[in-house]
Amino acid sequence: MLAETRIPAMLSCAYHARAILPTATAKSSRLFLRRLKHSTLPPKRINVEHLNCKLHPRSFRLFSSMGSLSLFDEPLHYPSIRRDESLVDTYHGVPFYDYPKYGAPFREADKYFYFHNSGLQPQKVLYMQDSLDGEAEVLLDPNGLSDDGTVALSTYAVSEDAKYLAYALSSSGSDWVTVKVMRIEDKKVEPDTLSWVKFSGISWTNDSKGFFYSRYPAPKEGENLDAGTETNTNLDHQLYYHFLGTDQSEDILCWENPDNPQYTLGASVTEDGKFVLLYINEGCDPVNKFYYCDISTLPGGIQGCKEKKCLPFIKLIDNFEAMYQAIANDDTVFTFLTNKDAPKYKLVRVDLKEPNVWTEVIPQAESDVLESAVAVNGNQIIVSYLSDCKHDLQLRDLQSGSLLHHLPISIGSVDDVSARRKDSLLFIAFTSFLTPGVIYQCNLESGVPDLKIFREIVVPGFNQTEFHVSQVFVPSKDGTRIPMFIVARKDIVLDGSHPCLLYGYGGFNISLTPYFSVSRIVLMRHLGVAFCLANIRGGGEYGEEWHKDGSLAKKQNCFDDFISSAEYLVSSGYTQPRKLAIEGGSNGGLLVGACINQRPDLFGCALAHVGVMDMLRYSPLHNVRRPWEYSTDNSHQYPPTLLLTADHDDRVVPLHTLKLLAIDEWADSYSFMAKVVGATWID
Repeated sequence: MLAETRIPAMLSCAYHARAILPTATAKSSRLFLRRLKHSTLPPKRINVEHLNCKLHPRSFRLFSSMGSLSLFDEPLHYPSIRRDESLVDTYHGVPFYDYPKYGAPFREADKYFYFHNSGLQPQKVLYMQDSLDGEAEVLLDPNGLSDDGTVALSTYAVSEDAKYLAYALSSSGSDWVTVKVMRIEDKKVEPDTLSWVKFSGISWTNDSKGFFYSRYPAPKEGENLDAGTETNTNLDHQLYYHFLGTDQSEDILCWENPDNPQYTLGASVTEDGKFVLLYINEGCDPVNKFYYCDISTLPGGIQGCKEKKCLPFIKLIDNFEAMYQAIANDDTVFTFLTNKDAPKYKLVRVDLKEPNVWTEVIPQAESDVLESAVAVNGNQIIVSYLSDCKHDLQLRDLQSGSLLHHLPISIGSVDDVSARRKDSLLFIAFTSFLTPGVIYQCNLESGVPDLKIFREIVVPGFNQTEFHVSQVFVPSKDGTRIPMFIVARKDIVLDGSHPCLLYGYGGFNISLTPYFSVSRIVLMRHLGVAFCLANIRGGGEYGEEWHKDGSLAKKQNCFDDFISSAEYLVSSGYTQPRKLAIEGGSNGGLLVGACINQRPDLFGCALAHVGVMDMLRYSPLHNVRRPWEYSTDNSHQYPPTLLLTADHDDRVVPLHTLKLLAIDEWADSYSFMAKVVGATWID
């Protein structure tokens, strides 16, 4: 379904995100994407839908006309409306949104677990079963925890013996979570309650007596809480261990950085249960310190360290020069995914007994990015490469790194590889622009991958053969080739008549790959819209160099790339400026704000979700200009712009959006006055 078009070089004209902050992973990287929001290291890829997922029912939507005194010749007459939460939109007899969604199964002890949404549930539900073909039962349904569906399951971990589930709940889209514990056998919620937890994973020790988690100190008496509109900075992230059945005040403080209060901490226990690994980050860049502690040799166990105020961690990597993520270990011999001297990433190995001797297992590829690796089937690994923004899965030997087999997946995105090193059976979650979702089951017992469909998600009434996906490479202002996916109805006539929606992000090493969206399908099928996804610099699509080329002093490259992508859509006949809409969330909201500042003539509509608008540099707020500052004839009006934020967003606080809206307050007030009193514009 994918055609590649290379664009002639003649077409050369023209921060802070909903950041995935670093915290702890689970026992192995099988949960790397499943726990994306709270992973140890900033991931290089995110499903685009997740970037806007914090707009809960309590969110509010704000409209700004951004500069034009009269957008319409005739006054608008808004009809009175009735809100009915039970309504399901049906398009030509098909209720598109009401279809079941499934996640890849994962295993602990003798049980399987998976997530499922029956169709219109606000939150996905966690199920469990004794075997893959056994009867499934609900383990945890967050939908019953609030009337409006805004309490969400943030992160979770099942104990090694599958007797306990530790889970974190967030309310109204906040990053603050409360950790609870459930006894799986009878679904009894234990009294254990952990507060002031933020940017944390949960990692059990193999004895199932407790787990590691990260938190901030409780606020002092009288101190204001961060409710989502303040600009306070959370400081002094700490790593704790919680014993089941005890009060949080009894938790063991395992590590803190009082001299570096801005650091964030995350821990994970190795699959063999021998080590706890500590990841330390100072921001969102893919760099971290790496410490370890052999908890199997502690004289009094973790409990014996209570009076010492920390565990005896050994510092293997004590600088912020590169990223290190542990993939597997055989006692003291560790395999890491790293970008040390490898902007496209590689696998390396070191024996903790000889910390200065590192060997290369899989060298950096020439053009593809080694995005993730999961140890499976004893001494094998599944590696995922990102090749021109599409995933390629390979089975390799863990010891030598040699290629054993390619896994035959189609063009799209691998959302999850669910496996443990001890298992020969693994599950792969796959999606694409025209594939709602497929869960593959892969058996490695024979040595040759036996891949088959375990579960396929079907959207009633959707026929992927009605659409076509192409990938083009657009030269940016400096000549850099920018990949862009274009999804539209088949046989689209390039006469410039079609509405287009152009989406972008461009930041924090996050890669945008093909994904399925019902809302975009509806736009394409019923409104004739062409959906376009621009893989601009700042992301991780081509490794760390691509990321850095859209960061800091080079941030303008992001805007140039996006503008060039928009110009291509116009010059190639897909659309025209008045029919071209641009969209982005968080860091992508910044992108949209900057682009309408720089090229208001190029766009007919702008949608900015929870944007980062007020910063010291690259700030849309401080670069808003009046139409006559672009040209003497006032022809460069801002496009109609919709700014969206959320009232409980404590990551990209609403003040970013509210300040940008405030610019329009006087324009709106005096536009109203001028309309009422009949005042007209005088040059």
